[in-house]
Amino acid sequence: MTSIGIIGSKGRMGHALVNAIGEQQELHHAGGVDQDDDFTELLAKSDVLVDFSLPDELSQRLDLCAEAGKPVLVGTTGLTPAHHLSIDAAAKIIPVLQTGNTSLGVNMLAALVKEAAARLGDDWDIEIVEMHHRHKVDAPSGTAILLGEAAAQGRGIRLEDNSERGRDGQTGAREKGAIGFASLRGGSVAGDHQVVLATDEERIELGHRAENRMIFARGAVKAALWLTKQQPGRYDMTDMLGLK
Repeated sequence: MTSIGIIGSKGRMGHALVNAIGEQQELHHAGGVDQDDDFTELLAKSDVLVDFSLPDELSQRLDLCAEAGKPVLVGTTGLTPAHHLSIDAAAKIIPVLQTGNTSLGVNMLAALVKEAAARLGDDWDIEIVEMHHRHKVDAPSGTAILLGEAAAQGRGIRLEDNSERGRDGQTGAREKGAIGFASLRGGSVAGDHQVVLATDEERIELGHRAENRMIFARGAVKAALWLTKQQPGRYDMTDMLGLK
């Protein structure tokens, strides 16, 4: 039986993860912690950790997971370059899977976006539109960034050097080859994402709609189980799905 510990247990994803773990007899919920809670006891009881908390204490938690030799799935969004450096450091010691979205469908969408971007020229404009519930605090969403990264990888460019966000007023014409983002917030939307590839007189629309947060929880549980069988290194959902 595999014991899964939850970091961010009181949040929406924390509750969904408890339910997803309970759906499988071979899994055990080791418990959970939240901001400022003592992490030591949960580490001792867990075979693998799943983190869907705020990013404030991520670097410290990664250090503790590495010291304990425990794999960790990082689903926390709103990460900075410093957080990614911490993930890289921990991944030299333990398996770490970092992703902006644990839905199997979204990650398949990312693979399709990467393929389309690679096959089509930069005369095809790429726009990513996402909508989430009114309580979400970061924008663009981690999933939108994941999709943007997939498009950038397909084109062999850096997303941070080729993205357009928050257009307002006299912004000028769209930059050729840029990847655009638009974020909508309202209601109780679990997550809608659409990638539009548009050129003269035609466009392709690839999208995904999350109808229930359980799709993310089930994907996270599946990825956490996969992670327990891996060697130290940094992984994402496409590794787990065999899409690389």
